[in-house]
Amino acid sequence: MTQTGYSSFDTTLHKTNRMLRQIEESCGWPKERRNQSYNAMRAVLHAVRDRLTVDETAHFAAQLPLLVRGVYYDGWNPSEVPMKMHREEFLDHIRREMPPYEVEGGVEKLVSSVTQALRLYVTDGEWEGVKAELPKDLAEMLP
Repeated sequence: MTQTGYSSFDTTLHKTNRMLRQIEESCGWPKERRNQSYNAMRAVLHAVRDRLTVDETAHFAAQLPLLVRGVYYDGWNPSEVPMKMHREEFLDHIRREMPPYEVEGGVEKLVSSVTQALRLYVTDGEWEGVKAELPKDLAEMLP
């Protein structure tokens, strides 16, 4: 584990790297493509965040590792949410935020890989709260 000299930073780096490794393994990407797993995580987090209410966004964010929480909130404008998105609009939102990486299995596979990695840190109750705020066609994509 990276040693920063500050235990909270060391812990969040470890948790974030664990999530990114899980995304890479699920997508079949080598570790050398860490930027790709980071961009995937960021794109999915932002699509989920932009679909939730301000209250649910805050409840969900509170369970994320500190560094991931910063990524989640980066560029957020609470006055513009929740954005009404159904499945294809949600997937297009992710495609717009992802650099042009080829994702085997498509964006839906990417959403599944990222959300499974997020589940490492989000309680069942909170996860169900997130899914309850989403339209049925979107909630079905989440584990």
